Amino acid sequence: MNPKKAGYLTLALLAVTHLVQANPERPNVVFFLVDDFGWGALSSSGSKFHETPNIDKLAASGMSFTNGYAACTVCSPSRAAILTGCYPGRTHLTDWIDGHKRPFAKLRVPDWNMKMEHERILLPEALKELGYATSFIGKWHLLPINEKELMKDHFPESHGFDQNIGGREWGQPKGRGQYFHPFDMPNVTSKEGDYLTDRLTDYAVDFIDQKQNDPFFLYFSYYTVHWPIEAKPELIKKYEEKLKAGKFNHTKPAYAAMVQSLDESVGRVLDKLKEVGQADNTIVIFTGDNGAVGTNYCGGLRGAKAYSHEGGVREPFFIAGPGIEPGTSDVPVISTDFYPTILDLVSAPLKDEQHEDGVSLKPLLLQTGRLQDRSLFWHYPHYHRTTPYGAIRNGDYKLIEFFEDGALELYNLVEDPAEETNLADTMPEKAAILLEELEQWRTNVEAQLPTPNPNYDPALADQ
Repeated sequence: MNPKKAGYLTLALLAVTHLVQANPERPNVVFFLVDDFGWGALSSSGSKFHETPNIDKLAASGMSFTNGYAACTVCSPSRAAILTGCYPGRTHLTDWIDGHKRPFAKLRVPDWNMKMEHERILLPEALKELGYATSFIGKWHLLPINEKELMKDHFPESHGFDQNIGGREWGQPKGRGQYFHPFDMPNVTSKEGDYLTDRLTDYAVDFIDQKQNDPFFLYFSYYTVHWPIEAKPELIKKYEEKLKAGKFNHTKPAYAAMVQSLDESVGRVLDKLKEVGQADNTIVIFTGDNGAVGTNYCGGLRGAKAYSHEGGVREPFFIAGPGIEPGTSDVPVISTDFYPTILDLVSAPLKDEQHEDGVSLKPLLLQTGRLQDRSLFWHYPHYHRTTPYGAIRNGDYKLIEFFEDGALELYNLVEDPAEETNLADTMPEKAAILLEELEQWRTNVEAQLPTPNPNYDPALADQ
């Protein structure tokens, strides 16, 4: 090794050692990320059919954000936004990998990015600099599917995680077993009868056991409740019987059974933290990557996964941990905020040049101040149950711009959370102000826009 480079590495290691020694009680971080999880799928959010006592208890133990958002209505961009602290529009990772192909649509989607760039310091890398042990468990879906030569450089281990349990290019369980043994996933062993959510939880509690004396970051990224809807037979039977006993706002026993397995998993991890004496020294975060596939699970909000409306992006958004008093906040927040918030809560310097679009929520969590007023943005120049669009939320109002024809929709989300009344024609000045801010934001982050498609064919556009 070059002596000069070796010297730099020695200094870096000494600096990390000093940081860890100076902060021996640095809190652990457990991050629960649920796939395709609707805002109304929890019993604490109004579901009478689903049973989620452990998640409900977690929500009640910390700060619950009633206006918590994912950064995109589909999975890969939202997941990248959490790890980078940047909007998908900025990183150009704007669709699920590898996206839909619509060769005859009115617009041609941009040549977008299908990976996180190594030049960025991601959240797990920032925590490793502080001496954290880092574990990725579950769904990754953040590497190119058709560019095999790149895959080895974009697994979780290449982006700051010490171990990868189950993460690969898949966006859902595949193969013979899907949610049941066998699982064709990295570093996951199983036996007949094993259920994926339970098996991944085994690895999560083992990691806590192994690292209980060190600061650790456990990023538990569930495959559930993504399709296929497969649950343990005994739980399906339980909810079939429950459905017979009364009328409920949800009516799918297998889905409810998957939600119960998710809740049991969260409970096992929280119980392990108590068992090893780390419950009071751990920041716990719970959220989803986008809305549910069905509107029935979005708590009465309009739309669902991939759609431009609230059902596609409004998520459960809970943060609990040392010094965080139980309560609720109606301040709009978004998943780019997790990166700076975690650094701030573990008393580490923020990396403003990395998590460019996130802000620390620590003042709200510790009730020491408020956030500066800001707008939130979404950018989806793709086709997927909807046509390409952009959106902005500023205060009570949300504006959606559809790129095919420039149509605008404006809603007051406080008075009209279900987005039933489009105010764009009755409040044209407000719509114009928000549209100008949205356009300026796209310019500032150099967001990619779709372009006219020379092969547009109205008869074939939906193919």
